[in-house]
This record gives sequence, structure tokens and C-alpha cells, in this order.
Amino acid sequence: MKRCGAFTFVEVLTAMVFLGVLMPVVISALLQANHAGSAAERTTIAVQLAENQLNELTLSGAWSTSATRGDFGAEWPGYRWELTKGDWENGAMTQLTVDVFFQTQGKERNVRLSTLVSESLTQLQQQQTPTQ
Repeated sequence: MKRCGAFTFVEVLTAMVFLGVLMPVVISALLQANHAGSAAERTTIAVQLAENQLNELTLSGAWSTSATRGDFGAEWPGYRWELTKGDWENGAMTQLTVDVFFQTQGKERNVRLSTLVSESLTQLQQQQTPTQ
């Protein structure tokens, strides 16, 4: 009797059950990786926007007179910022904190960056900067 090199019905069923158990796990892992990558990308953008906003406010001196909240316009929809100010070390300096809020995976998240500024140094800088 000559034997063929084929799979038996039990072997095929076992392979299908194994794939049936394995595929949902693999798909779930891929979806989680995709969500994590998307959240990381949006967080990175939010950090860059917060850094740019904080730099703009401190270098122009607008932190003491401008609005304390806003958005990033049509260029960055879904991102908004808020500025908070607080005294630091008995009022010698001011702590500026910029929070950038954004949505990811149906939840609002935020990043926060802070720096210290001196109002006297800001005023001196504004006096030395020529107006255009």
C-alpha cells in the first residue's frame, strides 16, 4: 500500500482552530499598536506647539498683556492652549505654564510646559528692541 504525503482531516481542523484562536489576538495587538502610535504622534505635536507658544509668549513679552488662552487656528485643528501665571520665589520671577489640550482615542489629553520669566528683564528687553 502506497501512502500519499497529504494532511489528514484532523490536522487541517487543528490548524484552523489554532488560527481561529491566534488571529483575534494578533489583530487586537495591531490595533493597540496603531492607537499607541496615533496617541504618540498627537502628543509629540502638542509638545511642539506648547514649546512654540511658550517661546513666542516669553520672547515677545506678550505673556503679561496678551490673552491667556486660544487655539492654533486652521493649521492645527483640535489643539488649544491655556496660559497660567504664578509667582515664584516671593515674586522675584513669574512661572509661566502652557497647557495644550487635544483629543485622542475619544479622550481629552494635555501636555504641560513651564518656564520662569522676570518681568523686569522682559521690560528691559522690550525697551531695547527697536520697533518696526
